[in-house]
Amino acid sequence: MSAVLILPGLNGSGLEHWQTRWQRKLPGARRVEEDDWDHPRCDAWIASLERAVAASGPDTVLVAHSLGCLQIAHWAAVTKRSVRAALLVAPPDPELPSFPDAIQGFHPLPRAPLPFPSLLVASHDDPYSSFQFCSQLAADWGSTLIDAGRCGHINAASGLGDWPFGQECLQRLLASAT
Repeated sequence: MSAVLILPGLNGSGLEHWQTRWQRKLPGARRVEEDDWDHPRCDAWIASLERAVAASGPDTVLVAHSLGCLQIAHWAAVTKRSVRAALLVAPPDPELPSFPDAIQGFHPLPRAPLPFPSLLVASHDDPYSSFQFCSQLAADWGSTLIDAGRCGHINAASGLGDWPFGQECLQRLLASAT
């Protein structure tokens, strides 16, 4: 299986978040660690992802939630490295008033097609993003849009546990990115 890099969003992913659960279950999965989870700076997060991909190689699959999705878009716009694919879950809209002031440098958001296959999973009742925004983002990035129904921000508060639907999305992505 490909190396899996987990990219949490603001504040990291807690113990009950599906990303943390997957990290424990998926062989060789590891989290891209950030120096400051609470006050993200885009340049620092891009550098962290660059180091992680350099260490894991081009057969890497990125599994991002929330701000981690924006991190991937910014990284893809500047890197010369490649990855196998990316699962992008619940990207937040940096234009919304609810986008935290503590997050620096993630706006404007790159809209160029990502240079690797990707699935973007979105919810119809995400407080940090509209389904319409995610639909347009998927089109811009060349991602396949996956409708997750009404799952909030698709995080621990959504009560998804190991999130079987997300695991199915990951398997679909891996099968299509051979």
